[in-house]
Amino acid sequence: MNRQAQAAVMFLLGAALLHAGSTDLYLRYVKEGLRPLLLASGAVLIAAALATVWYERRRARTAVPGLEAHDHHHPEPRVSWLLLLPLLALILIAPPALGSYSALRSGTALQKPYSYGRLPAADPAPLSVIDYASRAAYGHGRTLQGRQVRVTGFLALDHAGAPYLVRMALNCCAADAQPVKIALTGDLPPVLRPDAWLEVTGTYTPRLAHDPVNNGPVPYLKVTSARPVPVPHDPYDETWNN
Repeated sequence: MNRQAQAAVMFLLGAALLHAGSTDLYLRYVKEGLRPLLLASGAVLIAAALATVWYERRRARTAVPGLEAHDHHHPEPRVSWLLLLPLLALILIAPPALGSYSALRSGTALQKPYSYGRLPAADPAPLSVIDYASRAAYGHGRTLQGRQVRVTGFLALDHAGAPYLVRMALNCCAADAQPVKIALTGDLPPVLRPDAWLEVTGTYTPRLAHDPVNNGPVPYLKVTSARPVPVPHDPYDETWNN
């Protein structure tokens, strides 16, 4: 791969990053807060590619006869063609967000929060999976008593068919995604399909299970109603660092 080819690859990779960062595609790979860095990376790659092309043309105009042929004896290593792999991945593959397969093979990542915010005034109160799970498991439901809550996540069914409502939480990117799970009981739909997204309304129940993977707490939610919903704009839970 010569310098011109390297510049072309850098330009295409930068353009792919800008495309992903300017659409929702980047949410398949990194958390929403990293969008500015992704766009900046794409811009830097494009600028580097253009600078390389300019430098090579300038060098060609000022090259001393006889020396240019000497350069051809030192081509860049072929391993540099591996730069095409992330480019092809961005262009040809748009993987879905991690779902039930990953969730059931990883232990719940629920952690005890430092404090609990005020419950939303709306009825039912909209909560994230992490917020409900932490209030139920570590707060013993004190902030949930007497309130209906509304939680959205995707379904996962264990080997016995027990249903869980799950969101994958990110520290940085999809590679470090970990599940937080809520076990469901009560008035469930007659047909449960793994990876289907549901908006579940229900009430707190003190029942608590433990994740078979890491023995972490998995609280229950008593379902009063549930309805299918489209995959959200950001399928990963953004309350992970709160």
